[in-house]
Amino acid sequence: MAARSPDGQVEIVAGTLSNGSLAIRIRHHGADVIAPSPVGLVLADQPLGPMRIEQSRRPAGQAAQPYRELLVQARETGGSRRPLLLHLRAYDSGAAIRIEQPRTATTRETRLTGEATSLRFPRNYQCLAVSHTEYLNSHEGDYAPVRASTLRSGTLYDLPLSCRTGRSGEAIALTETDVENYPGAYLVKSKDLGVDLRLTPLPARDHLAAILPESGPALRTPWRVVMIADRPEKLIENDLVQQLASPSRIGDARWVRPGKAAWAWWSGIKASGVPNAGFNNATYRHYVDFAARFGLPYFVIDWGWAARPNGDKGLADVTGFRPGVDIPALSRYAASRGVRLWLWTNWDAIGPDMDRVFALYHAWGVAGIKVDYVYRQDQVAIAYYHRLLAAAARHQLMVNIHGAPVPRGLERTYPNLLTQEGVMGAEYNKWSRKVTAGANVRLAYSRATIGLMDYTPGGFRNVTPAQFKARHVLPLVMTTRAQQLAMFVVYPSPLQSLADAPQAYLDERGAPRPGAGFLRLVPASWDETRGVAGDWGQWIAVARRSGKRWFVGVINDEQPRTVSLPLAFLTNGRWRLRALVDGATPTAVKAHGGVVRAGTSLQVPVAAGGGAVVVLEPE
Repeated sequence: MAARSPDGQVEIVAGTLSNGSLAIRIRHHGADVIAPSPVGLVLADQPLGPMRIEQSRRPAGQAAQPYRELLVQARETGGSRRPLLLHLRAYDSGAAIRIEQPRTATTRETRLTGEATSLRFPRNYQCLAVSHTEYLNSHEGDYAPVRASTLRSGTLYDLPLSCRTGRSGEAIALTETDVENYPGAYLVKSKDLGVDLRLTPLPARDHLAAILPESGPALRTPWRVVMIADRPEKLIENDLVQQLASPSRIGDARWVRPGKAAWAWWSGIKASGVPNAGFNNATYRHYVDFAARFGLPYFVIDWGWAARPNGDKGLADVTGFRPGVDIPALSRYAASRGVRLWLWTNWDAIGPDMDRVFALYHAWGVAGIKVDYVYRQDQVAIAYYHRLLAAAARHQLMVNIHGAPVPRGLERTYPNLLTQEGVMGAEYNKWSRKVTAGANVRLAYSRATIGLMDYTPGGFRNVTPAQFKARHVLPLVMTTRAQQLAMFVVYPSPLQSLADAPQAYLDERGAPRPGAGFLRLVPASWDETRGVAGDWGQWIAVARRSGKRWFVGVINDEQPRTVSLPLAFLTNGRWRLRALVDGATPTAVKAHGGVVRAGTSLQVPVAAGGGAVVVLEPE
C-alpha cells in the first residue's frame, strides 16, 4: 500500500518487516531513495510488540492538495493489541511520515523512551553533516562532507542531513517538521547503511524522551521528511518543512513585516564620531540614523542594554536599562526617523512572566525580540518555543530565536517568527577561521534548505584567507564582498541583520561604498525561489523573485571558476540586467549592465571565495 505524488514520481510505501515491525520505503523515479526501513515507537512502560497492518484509507478532498495521503491502521498482534496509525504523504518534492498512537479507553500517562525509526540507504550516499557530542548545544557547525558509511557511531548529527544519492544529480535532505508536545530529533549512525532517529531526552531524565499526561493530547510524532530533488541546488527551493507544519495560529498577521536591520554587536558596537561609543543611547542613535539613511526599517539592539543588578555574571533585568540607556526615548527617536527597534533578551529572563514583559515592550513601541541562549530541543524546550511565540503574537512582537535548534516549520504556525539561528554564521569570524567560503557554500546545500537562517551577512572588511585574523572588534571576513552580497539572496531570512558598522557601508561623506547600494535594494522576503545551477558543495546560484524583479546570488568555494547561469526561470521576453561581480581585490566589485533574453545563459566569472549578484527586470 502506497501514496504516490501528484506527478507520479515520488512514492512512499508502507509494510512490515520479517520481525513484525512496521516499515516504509520511499521511491523516486521508480528507484529507492530510502530502502525498506523500520518505523515505530519505543514506550517506557509496556513496549510495543510485533504489528500487523489491518487497513488503509485515503482521506477525502485530496484532489486540490499538492500531495497524496494514505492513512495506514496497524495493531499489535498480541498483548494489549494497541493500535498505531501511520500518516503517509507523497509530494512531487518528497515524502513524509508521522506515527500516531490513538487514545483508547485504557490509555493512561504515556511515557516515551524513543523511536524505533530508521532511514536506510540503498547506496553509500555522499552527505553533508554537522556533528555534536552532547544534546545541549548551540546547533552551530560546519556541514562537512562525509560518506554514509563513515558516519561515526555515537555521534549526534543535526538536521538536515543532505545527501547525493549517486543517481545522476539526484539529492535528498532528511529533516523533521511540526514538532509539538514532543522533543526534537538528531540522527545517529545505524547498524545498517543509513541513520536512526535519536530523540532528545528530557532534562535530568535521560531515559525518557517525552511524557504525555492522561488528560493531554495523543502521542503524535513530528513529520519525518525526506526532501527530494533532481539536482542538489533544487533542494533550496523545497518547502516541505513549511507545507507540513501546522497552519497559522495568530490570526490577522498584517503587523508582521519582514525587513533588514542595522546591528551593532558584530562590529564591537563601533560608532564613528560618537564619543565613548558603547552601550548608550548616543551610540544607538548613530545606528538608528544609519538605518534611516540606508532605508532599513529596523535596528536590532543586542546584549548590553538591559539592567544587570547582579553584575555581568547575573541574569539581566530585561524590564530595566543600564545607565546611559533609555529604550522608550530611543524608540520614540527611532520612530521619528521611520525605524523601529528589536531588543535582545535572555530566554530565562522572560520565561516566568512573558505577558508582563511583552506588554511592556509593546508599550515602548518595540517591534520585535531576539531571544537568546536556549540551546535546547527537548520536549520542555519545544513547549517553550510554542508558548514564547504565542505570547509574543498576543502583544504584536516579532521574534528572532538565537542559541536555538534548526527550524522545524514554526514560522508557518507562528508567522511572527521571522528568523532563527542554529547556524555557524558570521559571528564565528570574531574568534575562529571556521567561516570559510566552502563552509558557506555547503550551508546552501544543507542548513539553508529547511528554512529561516540568521547568518547575519554583510561583512565588508574582506580579505584573503592568508590575510585573515580572527578579531572581536571590526572583524574581517575571508570571502569577497560580492559573496557577502550574494548571501542576502542565497540565505533565507525575513529579518536580515547587516553585520557591519555604518562606516563599513558609507564613507565619510555618507556615500555608499562599493556594493553597499545593493544592500539597500535587495529585499528580505520573497515571492518565489529557484535553485538555478551549481556543483554540490562547490558553488551555487539561487534566484529569488520579489514582485516583477528577480535577484540571483552566486557563492563560490576556494576554487576560482566561470559558472553558467541558465535563465530558464524567466518568462518570455527581454530583461534588463544589472550585475556586481568580483573585482581584482576582495573588497572590489565590478558592475555590468545590459539586456538578456529568457531561456539564454549568463557566463559569470567568480573568484576564489567569491560570488556575484544579478538583478533582472522586465524591459
